[in-house]
Amino acid sequence: MATSPTRTGAPTRPGQRDLTTGPIAATLLAFALPTLGSNILQSLNGSINTIWVGRFLGESAVSATANANTIMFLMFAAVFGFGMASTILIGQSMGRRDVEAARRAFGASIGIVMSGAVVIATLGWIFAPAILHALATPPSVMPLALAYLRVIFLALPASMLLVLLSMALRGIGDSVTPLWFTVLSVALDSGLNPIFIRGWFGMPALGIAGSATATLIASYVAAFGLLAYVYVRDLPIRLRGHEITWLIPSAALARTILAKGLPMGAQMLVVSLAALAMTGLVNRYGVDTSAAYGVSMQLWGYVQMPALAVGAAVSSMAAQNIGAGLWDRVDRITGSGILFSALITTTMVVAIIAFDRPVMAVFLGSDSPAIPIARHIQVLASWNFIVFGMTMVLFSTVRANGAVWAPLTMLIVSLFPVRLGFALAFEHSLGADSLWWSFPLGSLANLAMAAWYYRYGGWRAQRMVVPPEAPPEQGGDGEPVGRLHPAS
Repeated sequence: MATSPTRTGAPTRPGQRDLTTGPIAATLLAFALPTLGSNILQSLNGSINTIWVGRFLGESAVSATANANTIMFLMFAAVFGFGMASTILIGQSMGRRDVEAARRAFGASIGIVMSGAVVIATLGWIFAPAILHALATPPSVMPLALAYLRVIFLALPASMLLVLLSMALRGIGDSVTPLWFTVLSVALDSGLNPIFIRGWFGMPALGIAGSATATLIASYVAAFGLLAYVYVRDLPIRLRGHEITWLIPSAALARTILAKGLPMGAQMLVVSLAALAMTGLVNRYGVDTSAAYGVSMQLWGYVQMPALAVGAAVSSMAAQNIGAGLWDRVDRITGSGILFSALITTTMVVAIIAFDRPVMAVFLGSDSPAIPIARHIQVLASWNFIVFGMTMVLFSTVRANGAVWAPLTMLIVSLFPVRLGFALAFEHSLGADSLWWSFPLGSLANLAMAAWYYRYGGWRAQRMVVPPEAPPEQGGDGEPVGRLHPAS
């Protein structure tokens, strides 16, 4: 193992946290917890809004929002990929103390995604009826879904800006600020929902469009509030003067972000396709099994959150340390991430299995015949998320150095030939249990491939850097951009 370069007196700026020094385990945990809090708040926000819509507008309105949210998930899959690509570029640049490269990566991602968001929002408004028809939206739900979807498309640019800003801040080592603005967004969205749905306090009663209007207002307030915070605090990712031109990326930088972002976004699409295929298999076993699986999915959404948060923290920390050339710390970050993910997820799984009946009764009713089926599913399949979390950490580390195609390929293999293949091959002998056993089997296969690739793959030899540009002249604000330490 190569020796690590000494880090002496590396300066930091407001809002920037140096992830290349200090204790690894404590830093990783402190970085992951705010991200976990943001994930939980976003899930709770969706649940609360669904409750408002269901109580005030009925089941048809809930179905309408579900159809619209499916479309929005596909939109955010692309943002996730580009956001992750820019986060890694920002993190590696900050690890090298190259703030100019970090700003150029941030500006490029904003320019690419926001221009696309405006186009998508415009086309989405125009073609919303055709999109809903393509999804086979029931005619009884169509007017509600159309009213909701069109307003949600208008909120899309702000929602994407908020995601990109949050991911960029995590790239410079700040996971706390995104949490506070997530709190603001969730409080506004959940609080304004009933006001605009029912027309309280003199507001117009907009029905289902009122729910979408609450989301629109919350998204724009939180996004522009966070943008203002970046400039007021003069955080490293802010763009001023000639730096604004970096919103139009060079061809080389655009190719880098697209080449790395598309495979990472594709992972979410692959997971969605596998989930749809599994839902189709589950539905063949009747309403009770389908309901049991639906409740299990609700619980699993929370069980996997610690693994996702730890994976995001590992990615940010690994990117900075890779940029700094501290490969011994990269391996220790990965080991700590695997340990934390396994411990926290195991605790969640044990709690879910121990207290599953009262939790499921909230969704199904205490006398539902689906509860025993759901409990059986939990015992057979829930522990796969422990393995899933360990795999996420390994993937987060290798992606932090730009290795994106291998994780995507391994994910495809584990979900389709392994998971769905096993479910179909053993369906006649195991019945529905073949579906539940396929979850841990697929996760174990994915972990085995990820561990092999981490140990023997060539991901360490890859490079993911912001392509160089000619150094700009000093801007009118009197602050030269470039590295954070003086050149020798």
